[in-house]
Amino acid sequence: MGSPGAPSGPPFDIPGFTVSGALPPYLGATPVDPALMSPFETTLVRIANKLCRSAERREIFTGLLKYRQELKKLGFTTGFQWLSGSFMEDIETLEKRHPGDVDVVVFAPRPSGVADDAGMQAFMTKNINLFHPHFVKPVFHCDPYFVDLNLPPEYVVERSRYWFGLFSHRRVTGLWKGMLQVPLAVSQDDVDASKLLGMAP
Repeated sequence: MGSPGAPSGPPFDIPGFTVSGALPPYLGATPVDPALMSPFETTLVRIANKLCRSAERREIFTGLLKYRQELKKLGFTTGFQWLSGSFMEDIETLEKRHPGDVDVVVFAPRPSGVADDAGMQAFMTKNINLFHPHFVKPVFHCDPYFVDLNLPPEYVVERSRYWFGLFSHRRVTGLWKGMLQVPLAVSQDDVDASKLLGMAP
């Protein structure tokens, strides 16, 4: 699979939850093979099939699919997303509750026509309803964060380090856990996942 600006690798069948109730942080005996390290590249259809077993989960994932469509309308057509949070855990068993949303880190180049930092800031302010979690979560059930791939490499590395460190560990226990990665570009995968969830194509 893979997408522009994203590390390339095979799409994974989503691993099962570990005995700790989370996705494993790596596959195999040791975490030395970068191809077997989280975030695991996968597909939306696989997520719909594996992690949308309840009405609450289907509602959250439907929101994510709709959110991806809105990002496409803004001109975000390349890049990738990291998916994490309680949606990626067996939270129903761990804490006897449903997930409340899905954490999303969007790695993307700026849309066409947004040339510099000031332009990007103005663009985000104009579309704050799709950038700020306060506005996004009630509508799309996503807790979104953005990494601008047009910024200097040092900044991209620093932001990636931060989000990976934050979302690859359980907030309550500090347990190391896995994440999933999907391409940002809306594709037939979105259509097929929507059909699985009973959404109109």
